[in-house]
Amino acid sequence: MSKPKARFDQINVIAADPVASAAFYRRLGVDIPDDSVWRTASGAHHISAANEREGAPHFDIDSVPFAAIWNGGWNGRRDLAGRVVIGFRVATRAAVDEIYADLTGAGYNGLQPPYDAFWGARYAVVEDPDGLAVGIMSPRSETMGSPPPDV
Repeated sequence: MSKPKARFDQINVIAADPVASAAFYRRLGVDIPDDSVWRTASGAHHISAANEREGAPHFDIDSVPFAAIWNGGWNGRRDLAGRVVIGFRVATRAAVDEIYADLTGAGYNGLQPPYDAFWGARYAVVEDPDGLAVGIMSPRSETMGSPPPDV
């Protein structure tokens, strides 16, 4: 059996002020549709740029409180603003667990053990040698999703 492989899929900026960050990236020329801003009563928490082509990497902006929800390793940290999560997609839910176990077994710091995320994917986060967060995500499944958390 071959070892699962991950393909680069996403850059996610954790922003102190997601709306201000979106304004900056729009001014830079990034297409961020108004309907791609997810808000709760406490403000904007997830913003997605439009993908130019199928299979292109995603560019997302998340609030600090929201990042602490989907990455339990960051819960309670105050130094999240300006951090980046580099996302990699894998072919199966089981591959998330296998890759996480391989990386943490090799001594890399696990920030978020694999879990079934509310958006329907299996997800985990490991730090690279310089402390950058690296997300590992399976394909989404409608049957595995749940309502988004309160932020």
